[in-house]
Amino acid sequence: MELKNKGENSKEVSMKTMTEGNPVKLILAFAFPMLIGNVFQQLYNMVDSIVVGNYVGKVALAAVGTGFPIIFMMAAMFIGLGIGATILISQYVGAGDMDNVRKTSQTIYTAVIVGAIPISIIGIIMCEPILNLINTPADTLPLAKQYMMIIFAGIIGSIGFNINSGILQGFGDSKSSLLFLVIATVMNIVLDLAFVVVFQWGVAGVAIATIIAQAFSWLYGLRYMRKKYEVLNFSILKFYFDKEIFKKILKLGLPTGIQQMLFSMGIMSLQSLVNSYGSDFMAGFNAANKIDTFAFMPIQSFSNAVTTYTGQNIGAGRMDRVHKGLTATLGMSALVCLAALVIIPLGPFILRMFNSDPAVISAGMIYLNNVMPLYILLAVVFVVNAVMRGAGESVIPMVGAITSLWLGRIPAAYFIASNYGKEYMFLSYGVGWLMYILISGPYYFSGKWKTKSQKLIKE
Repeated sequence: MELKNKGENSKEVSMKTMTEGNPVKLILAFAFPMLIGNVFQQLYNMVDSIVVGNYVGKVALAAVGTGFPIIFMMAAMFIGLGIGATILISQYVGAGDMDNVRKTSQTIYTAVIVGAIPISIIGIIMCEPILNLINTPADTLPLAKQYMMIIFAGIIGSIGFNINSGILQGFGDSKSSLLFLVIATVMNIVLDLAFVVVFQWGVAGVAIATIIAQAFSWLYGLRYMRKKYEVLNFSILKFYFDKEIFKKILKLGLPTGIQQMLFSMGIMSLQSLVNSYGSDFMAGFNAANKIDTFAFMPIQSFSNAVTTYTGQNIGAGRMDRVHKGLTATLGMSALVCLAALVIIPLGPFILRMFNSDPAVISAGMIYLNNVMPLYILLAVVFVVNAVMRGAGESVIPMVGAITSLWLGRIPAAYFIASNYGKEYMFLSYGVGWLMYILISGPYYFSGKWKTKSQKLIKE
């Protein structure tokens, strides 16, 4: 099924919907470009770590990694609002309501432009106190602070890029976001090598390359969207704010934003534990995290696809197709988890891409050996909650995430590290994921989320 958006000069643009056809094929078709995009996204982040790990040193590798959860925490609320806008747009697209698609897109952009400046200022001011709070070693602190201050100064590019991707995801268009990401990744790689290897700017060079690439990709993506979709042909400098639509965005996105913020605070607590073992362990953890993220990308792509699939089918009144989408996505994710186990024997070789120090490689393998066999638990968590979010149920996923992290993973990590050593501390991830399933699973099968979601776009 396609909706036609008529623009100027009778130009028509097709917007694909996911309300008819085989769920497996539809989810795969939507997820594949997103998966390629996620590969480039991870390459984007991974190149920073590889370049500093090889050309600056393992302390720089640790510095770049330790700043990520802090940056993520500061931007978490915007991530949540972007998810809320994505869900709302997908439901309006499914219902064929292009007027509200335009209003939603303009409203979320106004919120982004107005809110990005204070986020930058607060991030720059607070980065050193937070780094001290999470036990950042003295040899790592100056570089981590330098990296974070530059990233926060240009964070609007990252937020804007993700808002673009979210809007397009609501349309069922994952290919355009891939184009923007490819541009950003190529630019980032070139600038990383130029600023670090040629100009020898160190960690600062990596951070400057990142914000330049993100800003260019955001602005290019905005221009592209305006040309492709007439309904998105608005100026971000002419603010438009619909209070009622923003309330709906908040209703959908605020729980996720709070979840992301509290989740990143939990990750910072774990990062503090990791940091207590020194820069070698930090560097290995950072490198293994990059590998781990690569392995998880297909599941993340499937989950994002089923969120849009769910939203569009509910918008079209096709609730009967939602459970089929869940089943198909779980099956595909299970196959990915099985295939991902090959990373364990290949781990030492891949970790050498970041840094060849034996202590760094050993630390990285501790993480991979503990986490990779338990990935099927994380897949179930992501897919079930993605369906509920697509339907408009954000509270239970939020409660599950916060509870499983703060009452599951974090206490387990500290308990295991204290009683059995750091070699087993990452088994705590599985403890948290299992607790999350025990919260979200029964609620999904109760069906209560269906009654909350179907009336959303009609409110």
